[in-house]
Amino acid sequence: MKVKKIIAQSMPEAMKKIREELGHDAVILNSREIVTGGFLGFFTKKNIEVIAAVDQTPTIKRPNPKKQQINKEGRHEPSGVLRQNRVKVPEPNQDHLMKEIKHLKTLISSLTSKPSETQQDYPEPFQSIHDLLEDQEVGKSLRLKTMKHLLKKWYERETETPTKEEVHAWLRDYLLSSFSDLHMGGISFTKRFVNIVGPTGVGKTTTIAKIAAHSVLKKHKKVALITTDTYRIAAVEQLKTYAKILNIPLEVAYSIEDFKKAKNLFANYDLVLVDSAGRNFRNPLYVEELQKVMDFTDEVETYLVLALTSKYRDMEAIYEQFSLIHIDKVIFTKKDETSYYGTMLTFVEKYKIGVAYITLGQNVPDDIVEGSATEIVNSIVEVKNDE
Repeated sequence: MKVKKIIAQSMPEAMKKIREELGHDAVILNSREIVTGGFLGFFTKKNIEVIAAVDQTPTIKRPNPKKQQINKEGRHEPSGVLRQNRVKVPEPNQDHLMKEIKHLKTLISSLTSKPSETQQDYPEPFQSIHDLLEDQEVGKSLRLKTMKHLLKKWYERETETPTKEEVHAWLRDYLLSSFSDLHMGGISFTKRFVNIVGPTGVGKTTTIAKIAAHSVLKKHKKVALITTDTYRIAAVEQLKTYAKILNIPLEVAYSIEDFKKAKNLFANYDLVLVDSAGRNFRNPLYVEELQKVMDFTDEVETYLVLALTSKYRDMEAIYEQFSLIHIDKVIFTKKDETSYYGTMLTFVEKYKIGVAYITLGQNVPDDIVEGSATEIVNSIVEVKNDE
């Protein structure tokens, strides 16, 4: 038996293809309506899928009672079949045949519902966009939302496939609009204290020095530093060096009382940057005591520092660890140490949080830019343009 799968826009068209490929003796085993041209059922085109088969076993002419001939013995024989040429043809095994058909249908169904990793899901140039987002480690949910939007824009145009440049422009516009409601950008100086928190190894101390230098040299603000991160002696010494170069005061707070004294000492300063130990802000008792000293709503902005070299799941875990306090914005560091920037898009989209700064090197006061949707999106789009 020869089995064939036919996909057509209508049943008449499918029947025509079946007759052309299998002949008029073909029978339909199964038919169903399928969708193609879209993704996960979104903006798809309907087609008909037909499974047809034809029995290739040699056929024997059936007796025709109206046309019989007389053999040599005077007996009637069916026309076209001589006694000495009769061949016994075994009946096909119907159970075996049905099992084969069932297996074939299951195989086709599995291939349709579970495409392989290498299967192309989108027409070009949409597939290249998807591949780039995936390669840049943009989260699956955001990738899906983005591709749906791009496909929708194409279908609404009702024109031929757009150019690569057009799709890139659509992508850029969509991502920018997705973050339009988020509060991006650096320190606004509306609150006197900016609390910088983050785990060890993300470049927190260097980032504080860059922000301090930017505020002093470019914004001409009166800046002071407080560090509570006394667990790392080297970090304290490093911050003292930066303070000396910038000619700004630094106070080391070993306790809540020390912090209170430093706060009063810097009452007349435009900006006080606080280098906080990450472990402190995972301690409910410490946060509770600190809240008695500072008004986290009216006096303080808190920025969480995250390294782009970290795994995305680690970034999520860090964010959750600091959930005892309100995080106003995030700072992404070490952009220069990775080529994959999709985690910025994914993180901001999931937590609906703005980006204060992005750092891209060790040079102080350089190698830092204010966070913006344009800066983040360009990190992805410029990669596309380079390819």
